[in-house]
Amino acid sequence: MAIFGGKNGATVDKGKPGPPRPNESSMSIIGPGMRIKGDLVTEGTVRVEGTIEGTIRAGKAVVVGKEGEVIGDVVTQDAVIGGRVRGTVTAESRLELQATAQIEGQISARAQHLVLEEGCRFNGQVQMVGDEAPRALPAATRTESPQLQPEFSTARPI
Repeated sequence: MAIFGGKNGATVDKGKPGPPRPNESSMSIIGPGMRIKGDLVTEGTVRVEGTIEGTIRAGKAVVVGKEGEVIGDVVTQDAVIGGRVRGTVTAESRLELQATAQIEGQISARAQHLVLEEGCRFNGQVQMVGDEAPRALPAATRTESPQLQPEFSTARPI
């Protein structure tokens, strides 16, 4: 137990600290040469310069450096991929594949926030997500294109 000075010189009993609060501004770094087997979960940002075999779930962002590798899935708000990913990348807000990126799997991102730099390599499927449902093209009406209407003849064969 710790006692600290409060306002007007009064002492305040801080007691035991509460449970740690998630910090969105925190950054976890998987450095070069590090290898992690297992899932990684954080409310903040993860930067991968080493190798992770497992799922990464980050509340804010995931950055995979050009020497970084993820063998598993990435689920986050924003993702910037410069290294290798074998698995599914799901970015709920923004996804950027840099020129050095190599993706083998599926990516899922908002159409208006997907950035692919020239030179990136992607082998897999793309799922575009957004707020709107896909719109069908309007059907042509008979008055718009009269030249396409079939012509009928009332003549009878002889």
